[in-house]
This record gives sequence, structure tokens and C-alpha cells, in this order.
Amino acid sequence: MKKLIAGIALFGTFALASAQTITFDKTTFDYGNIKPSSDGTRFFTVTNTGDKPLIISNVKPSCGCTTPEFSQDPIMPGKSAKIKVGYNTALTGGFNKMIEVFSNDPANSRSVIYIKGNVDANAPEPKVLTPAEQKEVAKAEKKAAKVAKKAAAK
Repeated sequence: MKKLIAGIALFGTFALASAQTITFDKTTFDYGNIKPSSDGTRFFTVTNTGDKPLIISNVKPSCGCTTPEFSQDPIMPGKSAKIKVGYNTALTGGFNKMIEVFSNDPANSRSVIYIKGNVDANAPEPKVLTPAEQKEVAKAEKKAAKVAKKAAAK
């Protein structure tokens, strides 16, 4: 009987040690000051730093002014996916919105990400990035995702 209990405990410990793990490149996206009716779309990168497939089952915004889009396709270990978040920039003033992300991560089945910013008619015009600057931004985002993955692995 003791061997049976020890075997179940050992198997339970192993099952918890090997699981899917959700990691975000950032948990808050700051829009800064933006003009009304400007592009309100931003992306969060989700990485599975575990060793089993990660499934995002639902993404719920805190209000109707925020619209998330996501795929329910499994995110394989070491792979990433994007959560697209749109904010209605026709609404002027400051905003700080919460978005709940539900997944099959046993330790973080409910994660929270945020968007914040200020929609102001007097905001400066957004700078148009050159192709070289766009490459640099993409490179920086990729590097940030790698750093987040390494930090989650510790």
C-alpha cells in the first residue's frame, strides 16, 4: 500500500513538473498620447515556455471599447502566437483597460494584460517609420520575446 501511495505522489509531482506555461512579451502596452480615430490596434506576443501544448480558450476585455482577437489553435512548446487588441480611439480621454486571458496553464489559467494611453486631439502626429526603423522595431520585439522566454525558464 505504501508503494502505491508513493507511486501516485511521484507521478503527480512529475505531471505538475511537465506542463504548458504561458509567458507574455509584456503585460502592459502603453499607447502614449494618440489622436482621435488613429489606429488602436496593438499586439501582445504569447509564448509557450512549457513542454506541452498551450491552448488559449478565451480572451475577455473589461469593456466593449476593447476588442481582442486570438486563435484557439494550440501553441506548441517553444512557439509563440499573437493576441490582437483593438481600442476604440474615437473615445477621447485617458484609458486603462484590463484584458483577461484564459488558458490551460495549470499555474496561470487566468492571466491579465493591460492597455493604457490617452486619446487627445492635441497629440502630435505619429511618426512614420522608415523600412530600416521598422526592421529595428521588429528586431527589438523579437529580442524582448527571447528575454521573456529565458526569464520564464528560470
